[in-house]
Amino acid sequence: MGFKETWHFLTRNHAETGEEHTIEALRTRYYKGNKEKVIDAVEAVVKEEGYKLKRTEPDRGEIIIEQGSGAKFLLVASVITVRPFKTAVDFSCSHSTVLPSDFGKSRKKLIHMYNKLDKHLTYIGSGMGKELL
Repeated sequence: MGFKETWHFLTRNHAETGEEHTIEALRTRYYKGNKEKVIDAVEAVVKEEGYKLKRTEPDRGEIIIEQGSGAKFLLVASVITVRPFKTAVDFSCSHSTVLPSDFGKSRKKLIHMYNKLDKHLTYIGSGMGKELL
């Protein structure tokens, strides 16, 4: 981890995944299946973890998740079909804390969610956006 990543780690209470993320585990993941199947899998993971499903917007491919007790956080999952039966999933997570940092809790939450999704869906790859063009 370079200086920039270390600085962000120490001063943020937010983390998100992305196509070209510097951390391999936080790159956009692609799964085999249509949008509805992937949304159902994300909702199943949310229920397994005991989180509260605040809202699902299937047309937009967004799922909003929160945990109100203990370490409070807001998690947004974005599900996008890029090709028939190839669907991308990105997450964004923010922890509520009085400190300026959550000391990596958001990042760990995203990695945990991806690992759980890998058990429900067929994983194709990460950060494959350029290959799809």
